[in-house]
Amino acid sequence: MLEAELVLELTVELGETQEAGQTPNGFLRLIPITGGEFSGLDIKGKILPGGYDWNTVINENVAHVFAKYAIQTDDGVNISIQNEGHLNTKKQDSLILTTPKFQVQEGKYDWLNSGVFVGSLQGGSSEKTSVNIKIYKMK
Repeated sequence: MLEAELVLELTVELGETQEAGQTPNGFLRLIPITGGEFSGLDIKGKILPGGYDWNTVINENVAHVFAKYAIQTDDGVNISIQNEGHLNTKKQDSLILTTPKFQVQEGKYDWLNSGVFVGSLQGGSSEKTSVNIKIYKMK
């Protein structure tokens, strides 16, 4: 039986979607990541602006999400996140399941560099357009 521990919760604020159009891989939309905040096990901080979600509608049933962005802890450590997954576009309010990967310098948060992580992503409920992401580490 697999077990997982919730290690991070993020509220990621999004900017206006930009359409890149039809590509060989599907219809590409670029969604800017503009800010937000996160907290978790002995970690909290802000989402740094400047990342993007490259969202590709593959067909009428499936969309591919691929986000790359950075977070900064309250004590000034920058952490890179790459988060990828697929969405069944036929289901309304469908939860997007993802596989996040991290890069962080050696130190207090280097536990993010190893292990298997899974995430869930759904629309946010803040005043700004956002998504809520929960990240679990498999035990």
